[in-house]
Amino acid sequence: MAKIAIVYHSGYGHTAKVAEHVRIGAARAEGAEVTLYKADDLTSPEAGPWDELAAADAIIFGAPTYMGSASAVFKQFQDATSKPWFSHAWKDKIAAGFTNSGSLYGDKGTTLLQMATLAAQHGMIWVGTGMMPGYNASTKDITAVHNRASFTLGLGVQSLTDKSAEETPDRFDLETAEQFGQRVAETTLRWVRGKA
Repeated sequence: MAKIAIVYHSGYGHTAKVAEHVRIGAARAEGAEVTLYKADDLTSPEAGPWDELAAADAIIFGAPTYMGSASAVFKQFQDATSKPWFSHAWKDKIAAGFTNSGSLYGDKGTTLLQMATLAAQHGMIWVGTGMMPGYNASTKDITAVHNRASFTLGLGVQSLTDKSAEETPDRFDLETAEQFGQRVAETTLRWVRGKA
């Protein structure tokens, strides 16, 4: 059994939708117990489900990319992790990250780097997408491929700015989110079994 926590912030519902699909994919891995946590409930080191995160085998971070960085609420959560940092509470846990923005690329790489740096500071073990580039040849249809923006550090998803969370991201990005969640869960399970 592996406990996987997904800590995310969502400003308009799009990133929450992605988090749910990452959860669906992670739950497909037999032996994975996956729980969603809102970063909004973890903005203070003195309040929130910190003990549950300490008990997790993996933590997947998720946030929208606003103006080239993770959202302010996610940043508050990030700053609040200083308390588990002091005790190395997350050392050697699996970590991964996902982000969402209106543009295909939208500087999401900086948000993923921010999350990977957070994980590195905690001594966590980072897992990327493990996916090949989705849209890198004229023979491919950008509207019908997985990992279309070709992110490897973490999951990068597009939500069109003129559509609600009921309409976007599209099914290919959501399927990519599920594949990513499953990869992180399977990696975590191998890691947990290897430590036993």
